[in-house]
Amino acid sequence: MSAAFAQPFAPLLAQPLPSAMFALEVPYWVSSAIKLGLVALIIPTAALVLGYVFLLKMMSFMQSRLGPMEAGPYGTLQLLADGIKFLQKEDIFPEKADRTVFALAPLVVLISTFLIYVVIPAGPNAVVAQLDVGIFYALAVSSLSVVGILMAGWASSNKYALVGGLRAAGQLIAYELPLVLAVMGVVIQAGTLDLQKIVTAQAQGEIFGWDGIGNPFILTQFVGFFIFLVAVQAELTQPPFDMPVAESEIVGGYQVEYTGFRFLFFFMGEFGTAFAFAALAAVMFLGGWALPWGDITHWGFNIAGPVILLVKVLAVATLIFWFRFTYPRLREDQLQRLAWKFLIPLALANIVVTGIFKVVF
Repeated sequence: MSAAFAQPFAPLLAQPLPSAMFALEVPYWVSSAIKLGLVALIIPTAALVLGYVFLLKMMSFMQSRLGPMEAGPYGTLQLLADGIKFLQKEDIFPEKADRTVFALAPLVVLISTFLIYVVIPAGPNAVVAQLDVGIFYALAVSSLSVVGILMAGWASSNKYALVGGLRAAGQLIAYELPLVLAVMGVVIQAGTLDLQKIVTAQAQGEIFGWDGIGNPFILTQFVGFFIFLVAVQAELTQPPFDMPVAESEIVGGYQVEYTGFRFLFFFMGEFGTAFAFAALAAVMFLGGWALPWGDITHWGFNIAGPVILLVKVLAVATLIFWFRFTYPRLREDQLQRLAWKFLIPLALANIVVTGIFKVVF
């Protein structure tokens, strides 16, 4: 991120906040409802953005083809057309399925995604809830998706779905450990679990006394950033970690019995979670919504901040989907060995080194 990128926002950030805006007092329940409504809109929007940019176009260009071109200009409405198609499909329940659990499973997965967005800051005040334990909360609620996946696999009354659900549970539990350990280096450096304060620490930090670019933690926590991205790939059950939905072995895994809008919920949950994890990585390693120039407490960052954060999120998402389209599927034993014998020891070593540097310097 260069000074040239920040230049368009300079006139906005230089203007004082109109006094009329101070006179407008909004009740707490109204502001909370507005924030939650925006979060609810972000999830399908994020799924559409990532699905179109990366799943349809980036993958096509990597394979030297155009991708969908018929629905809308340059195929921009293809995912919307697919969503309408899913909504029109019949909502089928397997004959021996547990109907209640089967119906609730996609909602549990989608709600776990929704809860992550609650603590992701997009500006000085553009956050639904600023928690002192923001990182802990985000990682904790993200693990709730395991419950929804197990519900889907068990309630489907299908052996393929059950095997896929068990594979997913084992994979997600294994990779939650390196996911948590990867962010510990950031927590040690920033001295806080609050995501907003982590953004501030990077924007106002220095590198050997030089504050030209602040102190983005990716420079000192590049090992943690690498581990975080690999663990995120596994948490999303995307290639090369897509064993839970391996079409050639378990015919779609825990999603195999789902049709219509319930399958659409799984799709939105996957891509909405990808966007949320990319946003967390941008906040923790790339400085989030802030720029190391000017007063980051200025109200103008509530407008410019989401744009800045979106640019960084797309940069991280590029890496996530690049891995998805590049590497072949791992075997189950290779997948578990990577987590337990490589990523976890590497993450622990990173924590020790970070702690030593924190004390010495």
